[in-house]
Amino acid sequence: MHTSEISFKDLSITHVHKKTLKNSYISVTSEAKVILKTSSKSKIYINDLLRKKESWIRKQLLKQKQNRPIEINLEDEVLLFGEVYSVDTKDAEILRNSLCNLRKPTRENILRCYDNFYKEHAKSYLTKRVEHYSSIMNLKYQELKFKKMKSRWGSCNSLGVITLNTNLLKLRKEQIDYVVVHELSHLVHMNHSKAFHALVETYFTDSLRVRKDIRERRLYSMDALK
Repeated sequence: MHTSEISFKDLSITHVHKKTLKNSYISVTSEAKVILKTSSKSKIYINDLLRKKESWIRKQLLKQKQNRPIEINLEDEVLLFGEVYSVDTKDAEILRNSLCNLRKPTRENILRCYDNFYKEHAKSYLTKRVEHYSSIMNLKYQELKFKKMKSRWGSCNSLGVITLNTNLLKLRKEQIDYVVVHELSHLVHMNHSKAFHALVETYFTDSLRVRKDIRERRLYSMDALK
């Protein structure tokens, strides 16, 4: 087996040549790396194959780019409502003050400042959105909690306690509203049945598009920040 880097137009391709392969394979990794595996070294064959698959390759690369977590510069920027802002912006005043008052500006302490900022901002913004939609939907919840979570944007248990991920503040506002309506709908349906999705769609039109958009994106992680 032999691996080499080849070029096709503006694309960089990792070519893996293996004589025992019966078919040729093209894949795009989560890091947006294009890998081509063939049993042939023929440039004519390889270029012809890439030409036929070019449209598919570019589509996959675009998808990876769109799904890649947004990166920001720690201490200088903050990700809020799907946009990157300077920490000098008014909405980031709490974060800016916390960073300025750090005695030991280690990465761990800096990340803690960001976590605290999202938690405090979440209590204010998300509470208003939950109250807004609970009033429109005529639904009452027992308690609203905020917590940083790694695997879900929110949850609602059978006791009527709704928990929202503080990292929701990194999503666009329409995506946040979808999650709010989604969790409130669980007060009526503790499942993801057709009736549940119909209820969500009643109060949040175009819910399928937004839900798909959220699912295709990775949970924004502070570990991805630079």
